[in-house]
Amino acid sequence: MPEPVPEAKPAGDESGSTELTGLFLEKPPDYVVAVAGSDVTFTARVDSTTLTRKPVMKWLKGKWLDLGSKAGKHFQFKEAYDRNTKIYTYEMKIVKVVVGDAGGYRCEVTAKDKCDSSIFEICVEAAQQEQQADILSAFKRADAGEDDGDLDFSALLKATKKKKKAQEEKPEIDVWELLKSAHPSEYEKIAFEYGITDLRGMLKRLKKMKTVEPKHSEAFLKKLESCYSVEKGKKIVLTCEVVDPNVPVKWLKNGQEIKPSAKYIMEANGNLRTLTINKASLADDAAYECVVGEDKSFTEVFVKEPPVTITKLMDDYHVVVGERVEFEIEVSEEGAHVMWFFEDIELHKDKDSTKYRFKKDGKKHTLIIQEATLDDIGMYHAWTNGGHTKGEVEVEEKELEVLQDIADLTVRATDQAMFKCEVSDDKVTGKWYKDGVEVLPSERIKMTHIGRFHRLLIDNVKPEDAGDYTFVPDGYALSLSAKLNFLEIKIDYVPRQDPPKIHLDTSGNMVSQNTIIVVAGNKLRLDVEISGEPAPTVVWSKGDKPITDTEGRVRVESKKDLSCFVIEGAEREDEGNYTICVTNPAGEDKAVLFVKIVDVPDPPEHVKCTSVGEDCGTIVWEPPKFDGGAPIKGYLMERKKKGSSRWTKLNFDVYESTTYEAKRMIEGVLYEMRVFAVNSIGMSPPSLNSKPFMPIAPTSEPMRLTVHDVTDSTCSLKWLAPERIGAGGLDGYLIEYCKEGDTEWVAANTELCERQGFVVRNLPVGEKINFRVMAVNIAGSSTPAILSQPVTIREIVEHPKIRLPRDLRTKFIRKVGEKVNLTIPFQGKPRPVATWYKDGQPLDPKMVNVRNSNTDSILFIRSAERDHSGKYELVLQIENMEDRASIDIRIIDKPGPPLNVRVTEAWGFNAALEWEPPKDDGNSEITGYTIQKADMKTKEWYTVYEHNRRTHCTASDLIMGNEYMFRIYSENLCGLSDEPKLSKNTVIINKTDLELKPTPFKEKDMACMPKFTQPLVDRSVVAGYSTAISCAVKGFPKPKIVWMKNRMIIAENPKYLMQNNQGVLTLNIRKPSTFDGGKYSCMAVNDLGKDEVECKLDVRVATDPDKK
Repeated sequence: MPEPVPEAKPAGDESGSTELTGLFLEKPPDYVVAVAGSDVTFTARVDSTTLTRKPVMKWLKGKWLDLGSKAGKHFQFKEAYDRNTKIYTYEMKIVKVVVGDAGGYRCEVTAKDKCDSSIFEICVEAAQQEQQADILSAFKRADAGEDDGDLDFSALLKATKKKKKAQEEKPEIDVWELLKSAHPSEYEKIAFEYGITDLRGMLKRLKKMKTVEPKHSEAFLKKLESCYSVEKGKKIVLTCEVVDPNVPVKWLKNGQEIKPSAKYIMEANGNLRTLTINKASLADDAAYECVVGEDKSFTEVFVKEPPVTITKLMDDYHVVVGERVEFEIEVSEEGAHVMWFFEDIELHKDKDSTKYRFKKDGKKHTLIIQEATLDDIGMYHAWTNGGHTKGEVEVEEKELEVLQDIADLTVRATDQAMFKCEVSDDKVTGKWYKDGVEVLPSERIKMTHIGRFHRLLIDNVKPEDAGDYTFVPDGYALSLSAKLNFLEIKIDYVPRQDPPKIHLDTSGNMVSQNTIIVVAGNKLRLDVEISGEPAPTVVWSKGDKPITDTEGRVRVESKKDLSCFVIEGAEREDEGNYTICVTNPAGEDKAVLFVKIVDVPDPPEHVKCTSVGEDCGTIVWEPPKFDGGAPIKGYLMERKKKGSSRWTKLNFDVYESTTYEAKRMIEGVLYEMRVFAVNSIGMSPPSLNSKPFMPIAPTSEPMRLTVHDVTDSTCSLKWLAPERIGAGGLDGYLIEYCKEGDTEWVAANTELCERQGFVVRNLPVGEKINFRVMAVNIAGSSTPAILSQPVTIREIVEHPKIRLPRDLRTKFIRKVGEKVNLTIPFQGKPRPVATWYKDGQPLDPKMVNVRNSNTDSILFIRSAERDHSGKYELVLQIENMEDRASIDIRIIDKPGPPLNVRVTEAWGFNAALEWEPPKDDGNSEITGYTIQKADMKTKEWYTVYEHNRRTHCTASDLIMGNEYMFRIYSENLCGLSDEPKLSKNTVIINKTDLELKPTPFKEKDMACMPKFTQPLVDRSVVAGYSTAISCAVKGFPKPKIVWMKNRMIIAENPKYLMQNNQGVLTLNIRKPSTFDGGKYSCMAVNDLGKDEVECKLDVRVATDPDKK
């Protein structure tokens, strides 16, 4: 993947590193040039050593577009954390850059009260088909060495080759840059110097390389915004403004013209052109253009997908090599984009490899691993833009387990012999051998493989079939052997009166003289040879109950000199003592056999989880009540996530204990367990599922435990939250203490403390106490955070110190009626005694409210009065130590009016005023005066001066012959006085002997003949809709106006309304019909002449578009 190309560095800048400020350790480059179609990755690194919580990173385009909502195939985001260095690494990858990706970007990181951002820009260039050197070589001569060109005309020229002199190596020069900066008159010289012969091709290439400066749009007043964002399913409106209100526009989507429809609505309103997209879908996420002639306006629409959550989580898999693995999840919306990862590597569909397959079925998404190998061991992740789940795959080598071994057989001639075995893998094939030679199938010998069972059937057994038979599974160093014994029937001569005798064969299924072991479900056929003359009578019985059936599951078959006892599909109830009794006149014989039925054991009982950890859980169970008649070899365990139907094996080798610690689970996920019991016969049914349990670990220990304060009986502790909290959350903190040298810790709080601070009370004075704090959640208490050394419980004497705020060190000024709220912080131990004084006297609590705490004193006045002004003093005392601070509080009010206002002198158009300052200055310095004057006739007041600081002024520009009076307002910080002070006397501005010499006036002749300045305009109107025609005329004297239709004067007709407004003439025609069409004229006439204009009015009948 090509890395982003930073902008060229200025000369002398060797480091090239971005100046780092705030939280960033590494920022993206300020300017990046990317080639269209390639991939670009941006990296930012944040140091979290000083942060109390995990930082949040946002990648933005422009000012507001959050690219997190566009995560998918085009924009991909990654995040990694290094626990050792505590550095977060964030990556943004743009796959296959397009032109629309150009623009300004910003990455912003926030962490509680801290924030930092970095701005960078992406420039996208078109992909070049050939390298620059290859382009240049196309224009060079064929004798230029390795740079042989396609255009070679040198063979047509006759020239003698001269030996070239060895030239010194020159630095490589970019010829195209040289040509771009050169004058066209120098092109031929440069081409000759660098061996370029195809001048026409060179000029074409150079023309394409010339950068064209963007032209100012002549068709658009306002173009489309650079990009728009809309949520899926909502409406968005694209708006631009064109110069010509009548010009037609085209709308394009990804270069294809958009046709109007219910989804795309195009409107033109004056100069505005709008495209409305209703119910935006992901297909509307595209580039759009508005085209006016040759001019275009480009924008992009980003459709925000709603966060897609994962409703069904991934399961863990425990498989053997070669097995199929299917990870299946369900998401909240159909058609959502799901990214699959193996560890940190994204998985893609590869045409050349069939290892991974991806399926989508509505909301179901499946990742299939066809044949698992040891390389597939690890964690698999599924990501959507609003969710994440993971599942683990554990792969083990194949280990074949023999569930049922081959048993030795003893058969007679013409009978059938069947060897049967059961292995743990139903896919395993194998071969049968007799005495080391492979057995091949025939009409008499057949081999079957059904599931986990392998059978060898030999029909019509012959003496040569006797021998050692072996089954060898393919691919395993394992073999199962058994012996086939052929039973020969020998007929010896016996006397006629031979007592009966039972000849038992002690080989085969007999494990002792009297016991036969049969696997439940298998067939038992016991052939007992009998002799005696005459032929004896055979009776089989179980206990006292004789067995006489010759058909059915349990039956007796009688043949000459042979009695067969058969049990089809042995069951547990068939176990017991069986008696065979043979009698004839010469006597009787008996034999007692014990048939033992062995079976798979019952399932284990009471499976439960006794304890959990961060990724583990301890499971215990009880052995099965019935072991199947064979000792329990061990157990197999499986687990699954709650709600899932996929069970994962935890062990392939049998586990002998009844306590097991399941590991490699995901914290915060509910699991269920079940157990199988295994004996020599096989595996039991599964146990009942355990109650769901969740692996949860306690948090890590609290961080930075410190002592905040100590008194004679208390100690105040503070700490930070644990670095790792986990899925169990954090319920609170437990604080304990013990005396130095003791080992018994005492709980300081009966209920969990939710804050990150606590005051331990009732501690013995002078003792050295150790403290520790533990974080508690549903999984229990964390490891404690312990102070490095004990704390001595003793008040630390600290001198009293008042920290007077800077703004209170000067006069504190407030207006009457405002509230006064002063907070004076101080320090000192033990708690100081704070006392307030005003002007040296103790403060009256009825006038001023005071509240004292351990760290400050607050002085509060709800509504300030003038009497509250004065010098306030705070005295802080601890035993014989004290500190003092003074505050000058001044409550100000509006001033009174000035005194003794009078007019002292008048001359010309001026009058001199004097006055004295007010008696009451409102407890604040007088900042100025406002002087107003009023004519005695109108009594209307006008301001002469504002903010006049002196106690005298001169009023100018008075009108001759008028009498004036004056009034003055005082002004301070509160404003003007409520009442003004009127002057004691008035002043009259006397008239002087002045003569007016009027300028001779010559009246202008305004007479002119009528002339129309705006003519009538031809119009076409719809019948039934009122219309108006208008024109403009000038002339003096005012001309007489005459309206005519078809040269006939329009008399007083209610259908027509004629108006004349300042020379603008209007003829209103009420609901015209087709008969009102024709030529209308307007004539203006006065004494000097006349003028006339006319127009044509066309009245057409309205048509109904639905009837077309």
